[in-house]
Amino acid sequence: MTSRSRSLVALLLLAPVPTLGIAAALIFWPGPVGRTVFAAAKIWLLFLPVVWHLRIDKGTLSLSPPKNGGLGAGLLIGLGTAAVIVATCWLIAIPRVDPAALHVEVTEMGLASPLAYILGALYWIAVNSVIEEYVFRWFIQSRCENLWSRPIAIAASAAIFTIHHVVAMATYFSPGLVTLASAGIFIGGATWSWMYVRYRSIWPGWVAHALADVAVFGCGYSLLFG
Repeated sequence: MTSRSRSLVALLLLAPVPTLGIAAALIFWPGPVGRTVFAAAKIWLLFLPVVWHLRIDKGTLSLSPPKNGGLGAGLLIGLGTAAVIVATCWLIAIPRVDPAALHVEVTEMGLASPLAYILGALYWIAVNSVIEEYVFRWFIQSRCENLWSRPIAIAASAAIFTIHHVVAMATYFSPGLVTLASAGIFIGGATWSWMYVRYRSIWPGWVAHALADVAVFGCGYSLLFG
């Protein structure tokens, strides 16, 4: 296969998986079956990129060191993003979200107590965000660049990143809030993809991503526990 063909196949094998995993867990089979499918999707997301990179693209392993800098930019962008998220949460989300309904959904996830919620938040902030940068910014963004011009590739990778979040949020929030949050996620994904393109490392984008997640989970804590 040509490089473009390989990139297209890789996208077809990977891009739908996060959405399928979320939909299985929250919509199609809530409970053990859905959680199993969700876990399988996570494993697929973890291993397909590195296996594809090593076996199909004949690449080498790397920890994506920020040789071109960018950590300072990630910090500034992350702090600005966090400020916007907190302001939006207090002005728009909190007055419109039913804490009782949200608590029911969080209980089903096993995060109903403050301690469980904080531990879950730490996982999403410190671990899941790294996985998402590795999958969406490194692997998917790189495949998209093999197929389209750089601006279209950034928009495409951001759209792929946004879709599974839309499915998850639609379970908890009204259509208006889902639309607003989805726009924010798309902008965030596009910004982090641009940072990967600019610095060729996942870590500047991860800094910004992690700070955004801190703000999101902080707002969630306020909604759930006061």
